[in-house]
Amino acid sequence: MNLLRALAGWVMLRLLARFSRGSGRLPEDRPRIVAPQPPHPRAEGLAVGLLLLAAVSGVLFVVLYALEASTQLLGLALAGALLAIGVALVVLAKRVLPTEQLAEPFPEPDPEQADEVAQIVRESGDGLTRKKLLLAAGGAAGCALGAAAVAPALSLGPLLDTDPLYKTPWRRGVRLVDAHNEPVRADDIEPAAFYTAFPEGASKELLGAPLVVVRLAAADLRLPRERVGWAPGGILAFSKICTHAGCAVALYRSPLYDPTEPDPALVCPCHYSTFNPATGGEVIFGPAGRPLPQLPLMIGRDGVLRSAGDFSGPVGPSWSGVRSRRPT
Repeated sequence: MNLLRALAGWVMLRLLARFSRGSGRLPEDRPRIVAPQPPHPRAEGLAVGLLLLAAVSGVLFVVLYALEASTQLLGLALAGALLAIGVALVVLAKRVLPTEQLAEPFPEPDPEQADEVAQIVRESGDGLTRKKLLLAAGGAAGCALGAAAVAPALSLGPLLDTDPLYKTPWRRGVRLVDAHNEPVRADDIEPAAFYTAFPEGASKELLGAPLVVVRLAAADLRLPRERVGWAPGGILAFSKICTHAGCAVALYRSPLYDPTEPDPALVCPCHYSTFNPATGGEVIFGPAGRPLPQLPLMIGRDGVLRSAGDFSGPVGPSWSGVRSRRPT
């Protein structure tokens, strides 16, 4: 913290020396205030190298983030950039920049002493032999570190174009597969059981990829009129992403007796939003504000479940109404 304060003070002195009234160019025959400092080219070179290393580490962080690298690698890249900058500042403070110790309290600023302050600042930098190189290396490190800070913020979502929020990998004819990429057959879906499925050939990490698949008796279905043919053999598929806060719907309530639990239900374990699959995923309990999107299904000639289209509504939570359109 003291090092940062010293650096900030040096910057303020530079600005004061440049913009203060009446400072102008100082006479060359004016007696020195700061004792001459011997040059330290090796220390300056070390500081330049450390700042360039920090810049490389910052760029590496952005690259690793774009490649979706592990959190450990991202942490190492960011820690390397910060450590290199910190060591470079220590080297400059200990070996290059002059220091002065005063026993008495620091005097209040006096506008009449602006010229003297400007002379102190100018003479303090006499020992630097690679000023431009140091400034360029420091600027590169700062820009790279700034890019490393901005990259995660930009990935939070599109700034202007929200169309990517509505895209899903589901199209008519896409086969349902399990976590091992094995096709999900209609005959394998048992009543009172809970299954997870994904679109064949697409990334399982996509928001619109995971499904929950259940089977109900055809007589128990009360789907909306436009979805009558969406559940062949009583098999229903819904988005696995809860419409409240984006958690995974991971519980299936299969009633064992009436009237305590009259209907099967899909439950999100985060805040217990509960959805009725028999009625098309409508909310029957909890904070979710809209139904769980349903995916129309069909059974191929090979007995494998396939999608018959896209979801009935946008996938995921409805933050500030950004998901008010149908998926594409």
